[in-house]
Amino acid sequence: MKTYVVGGAVRDALLGLPVKDHDHVVVGATPDEMIAQGFRAVGKDFPVFLHPQTQEEYALARTERKTAPGYRGFVFHTAPDVTLEQDLVRRDLTINAIAQADDGTLTDPFDGRGDIARRVFRHVSDAFAEDPVRILRVARFAARYPEFTVAPETNALMRRMVHEGEVDALVPERVWQELSRGLMEQRPSRMLQVLRACGALARIVPELDRLWGVPQPEKWHPEIDTGLHMEQVVDYAASQEYELPVRFAALLHDLGKGATPSETWPAHHGHEGLGVQLVKDVCARLKVPTECRDLAVLAAREHGNVTRALELRCRTLVVLFERCDAFRKPARFTQLLAVSECDARGREGPAASFRDAPFPQRAHMEQALAAARAVNAGEIAQAWTEHPDRIPEMVRNARVRAVREALARPDEPDDEGEAA
Repeated sequence: MKTYVVGGAVRDALLGLPVKDHDHVVVGATPDEMIAQGFRAVGKDFPVFLHPQTQEEYALARTERKTAPGYRGFVFHTAPDVTLEQDLVRRDLTINAIAQADDGTLTDPFDGRGDIARRVFRHVSDAFAEDPVRILRVARFAARYPEFTVAPETNALMRRMVHEGEVDALVPERVWQELSRGLMEQRPSRMLQVLRACGALARIVPELDRLWGVPQPEKWHPEIDTGLHMEQVVDYAASQEYELPVRFAALLHDLGKGATPSETWPAHHGHEGLGVQLVKDVCARLKVPTECRDLAVLAAREHGNVTRALELRCRTLVVLFERCDAFRKPARFTQLLAVSECDARGREGPAASFRDAPFPQRAHMEQALAAARAVNAGEIAQAWTEHPDRIPEMVRNARVRAVREALARPDEPDDEGEAA
């Protein structure tokens, strides 16, 4: 019985990166022998055990055989005579198919160290094509290690998998899991680029894929291409280390630009409204968590209004706060402002860059919301108990006055319409 550290721990150590978790493969053992040594069995599809002290995972060396479409159609075989090389050949990429013995000796039958030096993602064998999740994993790895490129033969294999419908067999929960993890890496745009290069993005999120090639006005978008803008926006969100809901909303905020009439391009009037339903469709299909879905819908609908915040009158701002439920959920409104700032800064092209341009709208709206929230709505409601139908109007008027005072606009007329 021999144990080896495999996969990510070995890869990241060779890259000089911090190692967080260790996965182990065990050669020459049976499940009964593992249990006799105090390991606890946890694997459902194949034998995986937790170490009695460290709780790290130890999997018996195994082979696998494809029996049905998708990523669940496999039969696994474990036995004491399964070799380390037989176990490594079933892994996805050469950089993940390196094993380290207790004495530090490396077993690298597929030149994973060479591909680490070359910064290349390369599949180990044609067995890669049997599991469509591996396409998502390669894309996620590209977001984590943005200096790596996909080997041409691996991209060709992934394109073939997409063409043969393997990606269509993925369940929504697994797609969301990999996409969300990729969004939380250092360069999410690399994930999008890899998925587009093999055709997978058009099958997984076609609403997003169609943004590449859609032009925008160069005056405000020096990058011009809407898809490129989306890459820059989500990368900026990552550079600020924002949480997942902000990054996801940044990714989808401009979906409506792919649905505006092409004859009106590069203008996209009304794209916010068009984007709301598209965002809802994506979230329903991928079973996106509520927190991420709600912020994404809000950002699609309101990011243009945030951009125009300095032009909006105080009453319009209060109505906007009400529509966004900002009085009950101020933290989510703060996230909306973050998404809008990412949108404003994700605009870089050969002629200009907005990355470091001022974005006073954020502080402006935070100040206005703080003033409006300071109004004691309960006190106003008590004063109007004999006319309860007037309470919402009176609360709104008090909030408008508070915002007007906070923004130093004493002479602003009070006849603004309610729609932002």
